[in-house]
Amino acid sequence: MDPFIVCENLVKIYKVAELEVVALQGLDLMVQPGELLGIVGTSGSGKSTLLNILGGLDRPSAGHVVVNGRNLLKAPDGELDAYRRREVGFVWQQTARNLIPYLSAQENVALPMTIAGMGWTEKRAWTKELLEAVGLWEHRQHKLAQLSGGQQQRVAIAVALANKPSLLLGDEPTGELDSTTAQEILALLREMNGRYGLTTIIVTHDPQIARAVDRVVTIRDGRTSSETIKRVADVEAALAENIEASAPAPVYEEYVVVDNAGRLQIPPDLREASGIGDRVTLEATEEGVLIKPVAGENGRGGETAVSSQTEPSSQEPAEKSSWWQRWRRG
Repeated sequence: MDPFIVCENLVKIYKVAELEVVALQGLDLMVQPGELLGIVGTSGSGKSTLLNILGGLDRPSAGHVVVNGRNLLKAPDGELDAYRRREVGFVWQQTARNLIPYLSAQENVALPMTIAGMGWTEKRAWTKELLEAVGLWEHRQHKLAQLSGGQQQRVAIAVALANKPSLLLGDEPTGELDSTTAQEILALLREMNGRYGLTTIIVTHDPQIARAVDRVVTIRDGRTSSETIKRVADVEAALAENIEASAPAPVYEEYVVVDNAGRLQIPPDLREASGIGDRVTLEATEEGVLIKPVAGENGRGGETAVSSQTEPSSQEPAEKSSWWQRWRRG
């Protein structure tokens, strides 16, 4: 099966007066059809820029980006506009970007269908199905002021699905919600992903995101830095029932991504613990590649090393940690 999204060496440069700001610098990413992906990173790392490019709201400066067979870098403006309106659903953090306050929940959901020219019978049935799916059919006549923040985001998810998109993008969709409501919204996004087969990408600072998705990609300095992949598929129950304390903790494996140019980013905690400065030495071993700091840099010797292994050593107890650092070619 071909990937749904392919980004290769993606670059985005913003020009501000005489300055150039590099938001993405050689980012690589691949997303499979129907995948539920979380993207995390610090402010300014490039994650929202990536989302805007994937949603057709912005164009990359260079590189290669294909979504569902469409080259977004080379697509004409008209084609990109049609892609944005018909194939992509957006859920934003701010209610003002998602919904029209003087319309009811039902009217907000039906509006994109009206604009797209959907027939009255189909529009009525689809609006009802979506509001039932997000649990708000009984509140369909309520205006936004009569709905809680979590209910407003549920309406926003229904609006994002109104035109039956193939790609759903969420930019900090839980950013203004309390932790319990945020869990519920993440669980709902996962449910919609499974029910309608949507490829779904959620950009967030929310630490709960790892429990809601199957893969988390970390972006640092405009590049994909690492991937965290869930190994236990019991997140739906834990999220829906809010039983974090009693649910068994999911097990994750963390991979450091090697991009197409052979670059990798060693996580800051490993760099500090290993005394890695600006340079390292590489040594091929039977287990993989040994990365060693240069003696004397950062006031540390060259004895400590970060080891690349394909599997945890058989000498280590299985209970030692559920997190293993691995290098993987992207």
